[in-house]
Formats: sequence, structure tokens, C-alpha cells
Amino acid sequence: MISGKFAITLHILTLLSKFPDEYLSSDFLAGSMNINPVLVRKEIANLKKHNMVESREGKNGGTRLAKSVKDISLDDIFKMTFEKVSLGYAKNDPNPACPVGKKINQNLDALYDDINNKISVQLKDISLLEFTDKF
Repeated sequence: MISGKFAITLHILTLLSKFPDEYLSSDFLAGSMNINPVLVRKEIANLKKHNMVESREGKNGGTRLAKSVKDISLDDIFKMTFEKVSLGYAKNDPNPACPVGKKINQNLDALYDDINNKISVQLKDISLLEFTDKF
């Protein structure tokens, strides 16, 4: 299902790009988004796993970009935050004896794959640098 992870991650990376030489705290990042710092730390952990950011602990600790903004595409961010966008499935398994029920999930899978491919194609051509230049 669709969540706000992409928007949160993009917000974090945009803020970090505006302060490239500073380590920003999760409290500062969360304050910009008006969300709980725990949510920010979860996304920072994912960004660290993908080598997008580096962090340090302590009084002057925080997080900063580990890659150049021109080397990060919005598709990179999309793929880090979603395995696959899905608009969902019925709560119960469909009736396999029904002509629609036996193929609905298979057809939804194909539709969702197509949607994901189209999203990826569009986002691939937009760098984080291009996006952050709007601010």
C-alpha cells in the first residue's frame, strides 16, 4: 500500500542537500516535517543502509548526505522506499471458481507492475539536485 515514506525520505534528503556541510539532528529534520523524530530515524536508517547518508552520534551529531545530489535520482529514492507500489487487494481470497475471482489478483499484479515501471521511468530522469533547486 502507498505510504508517506517517499515524501518523508525526499524531505529529509532535500533538507540535507540545503546544509551539505552540517550534520542535522533528527529533531531538526522532524521539526521541518512536523512529525515524530522516530519516523525520521527509521528513514535515516534506511538511507544509511543504501549508503545515501552518514551519521555521527553525540552533542554535534546528526546526519548528512554521503552522495552528491546530482548522483541521486528520484527513482533511487522511490526504489529505496518502496519494494513495489500497490493499490491493494481484497481482504479475502477471491473465489477460484469465479471467472473474475480466479484471475483478479494476477491481473492486478500486472497492472501494478505496469504502474511501477511508469513511475520509475518518469522519476529516473529527475535528479535530487533538480528537485532541490525548486526550494
